[in-house]
Amino acid sequence: MARNWNGKLTENDVTPEGLYLNRRQIMAGAMAGLGLGSIAGPALAAPTGLTPNTLEEITNYNNYYEFGTGKEDPAEYAHNLTTAPWSVEINGMVDKPGTYALEDIVKGKDIEERIYRLRCVEAWSMVIPWNGFQLSALLDQVGVQSGAKYVAFETAYRPDEMIGASRPVLDWPYREGLRLDEAMNPLTLLATGIYGKDLLGQNGAPLRLVVPWKYGFKSIKSIVRITLQEEQPFTSWKDANHREYGFYSNVNPTVDHPRWSQATERVIGAGLFGSRRETDMFNGYGDEVAGMYSDLDLQKNF
Repeated sequence: MARNWNGKLTENDVTPEGLYLNRRQIMAGAMAGLGLGSIAGPALAAPTGLTPNTLEEITNYNNYYEFGTGKEDPAEYAHNLTTAPWSVEINGMVDKPGTYALEDIVKGKDIEERIYRLRCVEAWSMVIPWNGFQLSALLDQVGVQSGAKYVAFETAYRPDEMIGASRPVLDWPYREGLRLDEAMNPLTLLATGIYGKDLLGQNGAPLRLVVPWKYGFKSIKSIVRITLQEEQPFTSWKDANHREYGFYSNVNPTVDHPRWSQATERVIGAGLFGSRRETDMFNGYGDEVAGMYSDLDLQKNF
């Protein structure tokens, strides 16, 4: 039976039947064949009243500036990214630093099905059924050393495969970071798939971060490096414009972007002209994450 945590919908409530028929048998067989772990029971889901976007919507409306600034650019160009073989360097304040092949990272992990809301800083939103495992499982495996307070992430930078990476949109490679308690939160996911299918390049293949209570740009794509460190890490959008993109970037309808309101959001897939809904604090995940910020001024620390 699907778990229902804090009243949030499970996949049985909201997932289109056709896309998930026999999915567990198919995924279990595929994962076993690749040695990439087992399928666990579904965990967390989207706040009540929302249904997942279609796979077509999820894979054709993306921000991935290394492949262009248009929403359709990643779907057109991201297939050029070589995703196999893939490895991730894990370094800094860990007991077992090294460069790990993706199959070794995923091996033995329980690949869960999680339906999360995605809220972009540009004030649009989707609901996405991810497949992946908790980041905390990997961090526990490599051993976080005493004194580590932050986790830094880095995206692949391959100008020969990334048509947009030759443009000075940001200080490449793309970098992001979390506080250690955020990284260890049970909601924080390392995603390997969507709707039971492997991630496509435009969605951050083959391994991306998903932090559902933060604006989408915090969920860094195509990860090649994870670093545990004591100091707050460099983050690309904060470096580009600290007035508009803070380190925390928690979804907060009371803190407007300097160029638009964050009080509402446009729902992708809601008809020709779309529709708007009121934005929830922490994107609807306050019960699970608000306690981490009880001593933090979320107006100043946006």
